Amino acid sequence: MKIESYEEMGAAELDIIREIASIGTGYAATSLANMLGREVRMTIPEINLLGYTESIDKMGDPEEGVAAVLTQMSGDIEGIMLFLLRLDFINEVLSKMLGQTVERYEELSEMEMSVLTELGNIIISSYANAISQLAGIRIKLSVPGVSVNMLGGILSVPMVEFGYITDKLLLIDGQLLVDQKRLNSTILMMPEIESLNVLMQKLGAVYERGN
Repeated sequence: MKIESYEEMGAAELDIIREIASIGTGYAATSLANMLGREVRMTIPEINLLGYTESIDKMGDPEEGVAAVLTQMSGDIEGIMLFLLRLDFINEVLSKMLGQTVERYEELSEMEMSVLTELGNIIISSYANAISQLAGIRIKLSVPGVSVNMLGGILSVPMVEFGYITDKLLLIDGQLLVDQKRLNSTILMMPEIESLNVLMQKLGAVYERGN
């Protein structure tokens, strides 16, 4: 039986997401290392399917400032991917690429925002490539958009877009190790329900929820 909502995802489905995330983090580490000219490794990702409030509780204060890069997925899979960037991560990248840092998100210049957009695009593309490779499907990503807002405001975007089918967020959490410095990394991957079923079927999820 096919999944009707995110709430129906069980261990088998989450294991498939975990496999996608493991490959995606490997691709992301390689791409980011090339971008920064530094050694980059990533820890084994943690997969969480949480409600809006639970997601905020896990990640911090709802009024905490964050930056986010958002892309739309189309092709064989439709949905969104969103990459969250906190200030320590941002400054690590800016210091390596531009030799400068900022104290507040409001100080980010147009050039620095462009760097963050490219960074987010690299990370998100790594996960999209992992899906394409594992499932043998085509995914097209929209031009990425970057924004700065409070954590609660950023997480409200997928809730508004997907609220009609689920009140859950699918989070891929991990850490990037850049020259041994640990930086938190969070990706939200939210395929449409039909696309989620295509992905699960392509990758061999076994459904045992009735006839």
